[in-house]
Amino acid sequence: MPLSASTPDLDRIVEATLDTARRAGAILMEKFRRLERVEKKGKVDLVTEADLASEREIVTSLRRAFPDHAIIAEEGDYDQSTTSPHRWVIDPLDGTTNYVHGLPTFAVSIGYQRDGSTEAGVVINPAQGEEYVAVKSRGATLNGQPIQVSKVKQLAESLLVTGFPYSHDEVFSRTFDLYHAFHLRCQGVRRLGAAALDFCYVAAGRLDAFYEANLNPWDVCAGDLICREAGGRTTDWLGGPMPFDGRRILASNGTNLHEEMLEVLNLPEFAVLR
Repeated sequence: MPLSASTPDLDRIVEATLDTARRAGAILMEKFRRLERVEKKGKVDLVTEADLASEREIVTSLRRAFPDHAIIAEEGDYDQSTTSPHRWVIDPLDGTTNYVHGLPTFAVSIGYQRDGSTEAGVVINPAQGEEYVAVKSRGATLNGQPIQVSKVKQLAESLLVTGFPYSHDEVFSRTFDLYHAFHLRCQGVRRLGAAALDFCYVAAGRLDAFYEANLNPWDVCAGDLICREAGGRTTDWLGGPMPFDGRRILASNGTNLHEEMLEVLNLPEFAVLR
């Protein structure tokens, strides 16, 4: 029976979300290393039959359970005319390029929002058997066990992660200058190719901070909540609230490291990125 649109039960929402993400993950694994077709949305931005099949499964499942809720997803253009305060933000396959090349670093990401605030988030990496879940004000877990961010306090002692935009323009070029600036100041900068997992790895204390430009709502929605519920801090590059559109994001363990990174992000030479 569909849940009430006016009084959704978060426990049931999380259960439905996790079940849906698992089914989508199973679809991805069925097609992993068995793709028959890969298409390009841009010069290097890819889409596969796996992305589309995963999204169909998620949207169908959520619409069956929550018929009045709004949906934002990467691959489909869904009717946003609903006035419902409830919204789902979906990435059916985060890390498509990794997936296409057989690299098992990719994820299904589903976030649930009420009145614009993310209240539940699920990110799973089916290839590695990892399920990250967060509920607002209840903490975050990995495979059912609580997770926390690291305690690293200084940029010089940190391990960072980032990504690069698809568009090869001036912003793209300057992101490599920013990468260089951070690399000189920390112990390393990784580029994993799946933003949702970048957030989760910060949440689990595997990485200390994540910064990136030109993301999208489906890249950040669930991961943002998971990071914050694990004790992390997420903002834009000016230290303001995390932007829903993912334009300029910074996620960290919430120590002074965050402030040190903001100082670098706001150096005059990177004004074109802000």
